[in-house]
Amino acid sequence: MPQSLKKILIANRGEIACRIARSASDLGVETVAVYPRDDSQCLHVKYADEAYELTGVGVSAYLDGKALIDIALKAGCDGVHPGYGLLSERADFVKLCADHGLAFIGPDAATMDRLGDKAAARALAREAGAPIIEGVDQLSDVGQAHAFFKAIDQRAMMIKAVHGGGGRGMRLVRAADEIDSAFAQCEAEAKAAFGDGALYAELFLPAVRHLEVQIIGDGRDVTHLWERDCTIQRRHQKVIELAPAPNLNADLRANLLQAAV
Repeated sequence: MPQSLKKILIANRGEIACRIARSASDLGVETVAVYPRDDSQCLHVKYADEAYELTGVGVSAYLDGKALIDIALKAGCDGVHPGYGLLSERADFVKLCADHGLAFIGPDAATMDRLGDKAAARALAREAGAPIIEGVDQLSDVGQAHAFFKAIDQRAMMIKAVHGGGGRGMRLVRAADEIDSAFAQCEAEAKAAFGDGALYAELFLPAVRHLEVQIIGDGRDVTHLWERDCTIQRRHQKVIELAPAPNLNADLRANLLQAAV
């Protein structure tokens, strides 16, 4: 977090907002929480130095970027921390912060455009020569989902939200008669959680482990922070993360890290 920041708005709720508030306090940075009326008793409201009510209820209240910016300016903030999920991967929100002189604590808009959008991220990985799972970068309609399912010889596939995160907007499809309902459910959930119903599809790989490589960059250099095993999940949401990944051979680890960088 830049030392110049004195006060930040936390554009999130729950556990991550509490963690941000604690970390900011340790750094001597004031925090502002936001909440709709149904979250008024949540812990993140109490952890922050100030709190402002949002219009609306539920997740949708946290997706109103303009309202968040207005509160940040009203409270005298000079930065915004998005946490994860919600608007944390929306390039338009990063741009909105910049337009109003607020530092966005995270990637810049150009990076967000390519990585926050899973379709663009798949294309970038392909350009970089990194291996990707067979799939369709963006499903224009449910008919394209049926076509992909047929193209992979009706093996199982995953339908996912292009702007997804946190396990939301995802459905496993094992049979053709499941596609229509899975597509509709993913689209509705993606719109509600991320404000965008765009979807993509990937071949489902059942007998694999879920490994992630953490990347850090400063605009000039990029390096990795090694890998972690996130296989233990509930409803596609990680429950336990192990680092370093157990039982990972040295050659595969080196290939994963190189591809990620």
